[in-house]
Amino acid sequence: MSDNRLSVFKTYKLYVGGKFPRSESGRVYEVTDSKGKWLANAPQSSRKDARDAVTAARKAFGGWSGATAYNRGQILYRIAEMLEGRREQFVREVAEAEGLSKSKAAAVVDAAVDRWVWYAGWTDKVAQVVGGANPVAGPFFNLSTPEPTGVVTVLAPQESSFLGLVSVVAPVIAAGNTAVVVASAESPLPALSLGEVLATSDLPGGVVNILSGKTAEIAAPLAAHQDVNGIDLTGADAELAKELEIAAADNLKRVARPQAVDGEGDWTADPGTHRLTAFLETKTVWHPTGALGASGSSY
Repeated sequence: MSDNRLSVFKTYKLYVGGKFPRSESGRVYEVTDSKGKWLANAPQSSRKDARDAVTAARKAFGGWSGATAYNRGQILYRIAEMLEGRREQFVREVAEAEGLSKSKAAAVVDAAVDRWVWYAGWTDKVAQVVGGANPVAGPFFNLSTPEPTGVVTVLAPQESSFLGLVSVVAPVIAAGNTAVVVASAESPLPALSLGEVLATSDLPGGVVNILSGKTAEIAAPLAAHQDVNGIDLTGADAELAKELEIAAADNLKRVARPQAVDGEGDWTADPGTHRLTAFLETKTVWHPTGALGASGSSY
C-alpha cells in the first residue's frame, strides 16, 4: 500500500433511540488528549437532542422493564462480550482520553467488561435481596417487590471517562430502567463508541441514549423534564448539582447525589448494590389468607 495513504478519521455521533444522529443543532466541539493534541470533533448536544433522548427512553421503558430479569442479564452479558471483542479500540481511546499508558488503559477496559458481567449476574437476584415477605399482624400475606423507577438521566463522571461511565449506566438498566446518559464533556469519545457496542448487543433501541456536549447545558432541561423520573448527579460539580436537584424537585424525581463507588473516586472498588437499588421503587401487596377470600389489595 502507498505510504501516502490518508487515514480515515472517525465521525463520532450521538446514540439516541438505537440510531446515530448528529446533533440537531449541527454544532461540534474539539476533543483533545491530555497533552492538547486534537483527537476528534464530538457532537454538541442541544435541548432538542435531550428531549428526543427522553422520548426514546420512555418509548423503550415498557418493553425493557417488562422483560424477564434473566433476559436483561443475558443482554448485559452480551454487552460485555461485544466490548471484549472491541478491546483494542477501547484501550486506545481510553489511553488517549485519560492520558494513561497502554497497560493501564487495558486494565480500565478489562474492569469495565467485568463490571458489565457483575451487573448481568445481579439482574435476577436483586429482587430476592431487597424484596420478600413482611411479618404483619393479621391473616395476610404481605409481600414487597422492587420495580424500576422509569426514565433516569445519568451524568457520567468527568474524571473517569470509561470505567466510571459503565459503573453508573450498567446498574440503572440492570434494574429495568431506561437511561439518558450525558457523557464526560472533556472525554466523550469512549462513551460515544460505547453506543456502537450497545447497538450490536441485543439491547433494544432507546434503553440507553448517549449525549455529548456541555454537561450543564444538556443536564438543565433533563433535570426539569416532566417525563424524567430520576437523575444521577455523579458527573456534576457541587454548584451544578445543587441547581439540578432544585429543578428535579418540580416533579419529585428520585435523585442520587454525586459519589463514586467508595465515596472517594475509586471506581475499581467493589461496587456493591447501592447503585443497583438507587432507582428502584418498592411495591407492597397485601393478600388475605384463610376464610377472608381471594381478593387482595396493594399500595
